[in-house]
Amino acid sequence: MGFILGFPANEIVFPIILMAYLSTGELIEINEISAMRNILIENSWTWVTAVCTIIFSLMHWPCSTTCLTIKKETGSWKWTALAMALPTVLGIVLCLCINFVGFLCGV
Repeated sequence: MGFILGFPANEIVFPIILMAYLSTGELIEINEISAMRNILIENSWTWVTAVCTIIFSLMHWPCSTTCLTIKKETGSWKWTALAMALPTVLGIVLCLCINFVGFLCGV
């Protein structure tokens, strides 16, 4: 949900995830790392979840402004769709591989 709602600006993905976990209805600022750690652990995060979130944050569709720029520069929705699909598919595949390794390791 955080990645989909963060399409306008990718930097708000994690705050959206935290907002959903805390059910606040607004973006909040957490100043202490221990508080964030507690929130994530309370919501069943493991090291595999954290690594997959990091990987998918790096490997998913670009923000809306970038997509519009790609469309403007290439003049084609086809290249824009490819620019969105390629990193997203690679991110999903990497996350599946990480989950499989975590499963094999018994995590």
